Amino acid sequence: MSEEELDSAKALLNRMRKIAEERGETRIDAARMERVKKRQATRRGFAAPQGKPVEGSARDPHAIGEIVSRMSKSRGWNTQVAVGSVLGRWTELVGEDVAAHCKPESFEDTVVVVRCDSTSWATQLRLLSHQILKKIDAELGSGIVTVIKVLGPNAPSWRHGLRSVAGRGPRDTYG
Repeated sequence: MSEEELDSAKALLNRMRKIAEERGETRIDAARMERVKKRQATRRGFAAPQGKPVEGSARDPHAIGEIVSRMSKSRGWNTQVAVGSVLGRWTELVGEDVAAHCKPESFEDTVVVVRCDSTSWATQLRLLSHQILKKIDAELGSGIVTVIKVLGPNAPSWRHGLRSVAGRGPRDTYG
């Protein structure tokens, strides 16, 4: 580089320094800047101080469940996660015997709709609904599920074809 280029670069640097000083920015040497960065990183939990190591800093490994629960809580997803949890953990919440015969169909506005494979299981689930609601409140938090709507099995349709007779249909025809 020629001496003219060096002078123009130096002049530009001096102009930039003057503009920075007018804005209120001060010049810090590299060693001081390194100490400031280290102090800021320590406050944020990215680096441990030189003495003893800090337990539970942000850089320590955490379980994925903790991270997901913290993220869902901070973003207000707790209700949606609880809804998915009710449907996904149905067997754990109600027990294997009940879950084998009663399946959740939908979950809307704190109401779980459950379809049972027989009328006797539907009756049994209606009787158990209070205890199931208590267990769901204990596991997932209160107010997530307020009503369990129990439906019996889908009955077969006796209306076949284009011409069917209006009325109540067949009664006790099985014996």
